[in-house]
Amino acid sequence: MSRPQPTPVHPARPGSRALTAEDLWRVPRLSSPEVAPDGRSLLVTVTTPEAAANLQRGRIWWVDGSGARAPRALTAVEHAASQPRWSPDGQRMAFLRKGPEAGARAQACVLALEGGEAERLTDLPLGVTDLRWLPDGTGLVLAAQLLAGHDTPEATRAELERRAKDPVKAHVTEERFYRYWDTWLTTGEVMHLFHLDLAARRLRDLAPAMRLWFDWMDPTGQLDIAPDGQELAFEALWFDERRSRVRSGIFTLPLAGGTPTCLTREHPAGAGRPRYTRDGRAIAYGMSHDPDFYADRQRLMRWVRATGTHEAWLEGWDRSPADWTLEADGGALLVAEHEGRQALFRLAPGASEPTALLTAGWAQGPARLGDGRIVLVHQTLSEPPEVVVLPAAGGPPTRLTRFAAEALHGVALGAVEELHFEGSHGATVQMFVIHPPPQAGAPAGPRPLLQVVHGGPHGVSGDAFGFRWNAHLFAAPGYVVAMVNFQGSTGWGQDFAQRIQGAWGERPLGDVLRGTDTMVATGLVDPARMALAGGSYGGYMAAWVAAHTDRFRCIINHAGVYDLLAHWSCDVTQGRHRSLGGHPWDGLEAIDRWNPARFTQGMRTPMLVIHGEKDYRVPETQGLACYNVLKAKGVPARLVYFPDEGHWVLKPQNSLLWYREVHAWLARWLGPVAAPQA
Repeated sequence: MSRPQPTPVHPARPGSRALTAEDLWRVPRLSSPEVAPDGRSLLVTVTTPEAAANLQRGRIWWVDGSGARAPRALTAVEHAASQPRWSPDGQRMAFLRKGPEAGARAQACVLALEGGEAERLTDLPLGVTDLRWLPDGTGLVLAAQLLAGHDTPEATRAELERRAKDPVKAHVTEERFYRYWDTWLTTGEVMHLFHLDLAARRLRDLAPAMRLWFDWMDPTGQLDIAPDGQELAFEALWFDERRSRVRSGIFTLPLAGGTPTCLTREHPAGAGRPRYTRDGRAIAYGMSHDPDFYADRQRLMRWVRATGTHEAWLEGWDRSPADWTLEADGGALLVAEHEGRQALFRLAPGASEPTALLTAGWAQGPARLGDGRIVLVHQTLSEPPEVVVLPAAGGPPTRLTRFAAEALHGVALGAVEELHFEGSHGATVQMFVIHPPPQAGAPAGPRPLLQVVHGGPHGVSGDAFGFRWNAHLFAAPGYVVAMVNFQGSTGWGQDFAQRIQGAWGERPLGDVLRGTDTMVATGLVDPARMALAGGSYGGYMAAWVAAHTDRFRCIINHAGVYDLLAHWSCDVTQGRHRSLGGHPWDGLEAIDRWNPARFTQGMRTPMLVIHGEKDYRVPETQGLACYNVLKAKGVPARLVYFPDEGHWVLKPQNSLLWYREVHAWLARWLGPVAAPQA
């Protein structure tokens, strides 16, 4: 293989020490900015982990859009605050706040920005998950869960108290869809929408009989209010009995109350994130076409309110917008994955395709300041999230905040490059390469390689800092880290993502192994000291690699799919037949063709298996079965099992243990960095 030429992405960062997991758990996380009505300042939630207390707390900060004045905190550190919303006159802030006591729920509060104490507005038994000001500032609309059949806050509170005393905790159901990620849906939580009249301090349920869900992973941002304040639009989910699947759709509801109307019930697949145009004439939303392909790209649509008709707005673009902000001239700011990045685009009025404004790093939550500049949260593989501004027409970002500077003071980071190589079936495949941090006295010559495989499979190893799997933290001991965006990854178009359906193990395996060959050809890595790590689908690939090659010295398998047939025990089974090649009753041969559990004879690579008990997406029996088979075969294996985690390890103390175990496993099998090449 000819020696490929890498392209620089981010330079090395000098420092006196390498990154540690403790450093990572001191780095703040930022929400999307909320721009003031006058366009001169913004609000942002800064969540600071407290590893010793095993929790994370958010504070709301005011940020000057000009950068002339330093950011200042508006909420106290004792309470977790989030979701700030400017009042229309810019004088007050509505937000969510959760007390420090165990089991506290987030409630709506309001704070006068000239000073004073925050006032709590709600006391709902399951808390508040989203809120919006009415355009005239007289009140708020908020979303909150109640229990089905217990359709008032008082009835839900009484039922929760009864359940807490009941010694029987069984889940009983006849539904196809009964749990999701780490949440049981048999307990009856459904979303309600309330109008809070601020003058009367009166809370009114707008649709007491509503039986809909908001997204369980992130229920915020589902709601919008018409410019005249008389109607709401929101995204919600329900189980479609006729189609035997969970669906998402766009609903409207008068502020006066009533029964929600679904605008997209006849759409072929999902629809979401409704936003009223500035003139109130239409509702923009995203729509997918393939109900069995969860990564089907989003097409932007408009529902014309006067005629009740749907029209395509951005139909032919081969990227998938994740977020859209509508502008006064009828255009929109979009963010979408694009070749390993999440880029910022603008869709001009009447244009058939957006124009790129920022294609480096990972953009989130764009909005316009009053002078036309664009403010957003931006991060890269080497830079944690911060608030930045761009010129009105796009260009390089300028930082407005430096919340992460203290946490990373003195930390050295290695250079980041990317490579393109010929993968499986002749396709061009991209890969990020993260070098170890520059260290005085570090040995020259090839380094150990850690090949990191992302999950999904329809996801991406992107140019983003990463808090659960941080590339620089993997590289910190002196390893070269490679992250292949194999065929099936998102951000390279619909065909690239969809072409692995029904054959999970074919093209991605070829891409990962060819990416490894490419790394060896660079001369950067020692082919005798290579490891592979993956989570979720990446864990599937860890098991698949273990069954088909022994070129890696060790493997790390986090929450990995091991047995495709047994994977029907997961939370969402709709579309599973397309992913895996068939149904259990008529596609066993196709399922077995790519099933690691059917190829255990080839497994002989030492493996660290990690799993969470509350993982309903890849149930913990998948990891346990893989571990048990390896131990029965006499293959070195180690199990790390978290009874209080789901698919991801989210608690700070658990995450610290996770990194200790991962680094110890790599050191055990790859040996010291200074060891000679075998």
